[in-house]
Amino acid sequence: MDCRIADEFRDTHAGRVAGEILRKCVHCGFCTATCPTYQLLGDELDGPRGRIYLIKQVLEGQPVSEKTRLHLDRCLTCRSCESTCPSGVEYGHLLDIGRQIVEDKLQRPIREAAPRALLKAVLPEPALFGPAVALGRVLKPLLPSALADKLPPMPAEARPWPAKGRHPRRMLALAGCVQPALAPNINAATARVLDRLGIELFEAQKAGCCGAVRHHLNDQAAAKADIRRNIDAWWPHVEAGVEAIVVTASGCGVQVRDYGHLLADDPAYAEKAATIGALCRDPSEVVAGEAAQLASLLMPAERGRLAFHSPCTLQHGLKIRGVVEGLLTTAGYCLTAVADGHLCCGSAGTYAVLQPEIAGKLRNNKLTALNAGAPAVIATANIGCLTHLQAGASLPVRHWIELMDEAIG
Repeated sequence: MDCRIADEFRDTHAGRVAGEILRKCVHCGFCTATCPTYQLLGDELDGPRGRIYLIKQVLEGQPVSEKTRLHLDRCLTCRSCESTCPSGVEYGHLLDIGRQIVEDKLQRPIREAAPRALLKAVLPEPALFGPAVALGRVLKPLLPSALADKLPPMPAEARPWPAKGRHPRRMLALAGCVQPALAPNINAATARVLDRLGIELFEAQKAGCCGAVRHHLNDQAAAKADIRRNIDAWWPHVEAGVEAIVVTASGCGVQVRDYGHLLADDPAYAEKAATIGALCRDPSEVVAGEAAQLASLLMPAERGRLAFHSPCTLQHGLKIRGVVEGLLTTAGYCLTAVADGHLCCGSAGTYAVLQPEIAGKLRNNKLTALNAGAPAVIATANIGCLTHLQAGASLPVRHWIELMDEAIG
């Protein structure tokens, strides 16, 4: 695709990256076949090909309109189009560039700006988010449905982490921002599973939000500050020889693995960011890598029917497909078939709060597919998907690592 990038962007890092991505696009339209919003809304501008043209127009210096922002806002950033694209178009990176330019050039009305500012201020800060969740549970009947949906019932207390210093193999874990308040047992369960596999998992106290919340709300400067803080917190442990950085929320995993790209133009952090991104691991990659030892630990049992929802960030972002399903099958679960498993559930970080109507329809479609095989439980790999699905589900929705923890016993 030819693009004559305007002078104001041509010599910038973002402009160069966008130009390289646009030149890969051949306008074939394969991406529209797997785009959730295009399937739901039927509008070319609500599919990847149409959004690419909108971003191209912005980069060429054409005026930014409310219509442009509307269609870019409606994108889930699920990256299903990237899995489909035969030309390797990095649509997610292009969308980030286009959204940031639109955000800078077109002021939002207060009704849109206010909730985004609140989300950027509260979600990435556990000291604010934890009390907000506690208060929200008390006031849940009075909250708008889009917010109330995001508040799951009081989670079970996290079981203890294993004792430290028992294994020479060590890995870092990202605590994250919302997961400790919404589902504190996920990282603890991961630590217990890895402990039985001979690996110590620990968190660096000064690390925090991965940066995805602010990044996808078009505050890339603040997101990069979050990234630099994490790199500073993790770097001494990297130098000390940790094997990996384990990220139990696949949405955060995509962000951390992308650190090298996001700080590529930062001479002070580019090399460190690339190293951190290369060390990022989803827990499924770590557990699957210890398959022989895992098999000796699992207690033989038929554990019933289970439907697995593979988050977009796991299958399209991290490109991990079939690994979790294989682990759950090995643990004794009978996995049911899930139609249209490549489609998004509608969570997409803050999307379910900002685009509740579309998110609700996508969730209903996903739950219909998940329930079709009459499972006893639904499993997933991302805290956002977990809370979004649980709000509309009649079945328990669990993180798969918790089920593995229970299977090992």
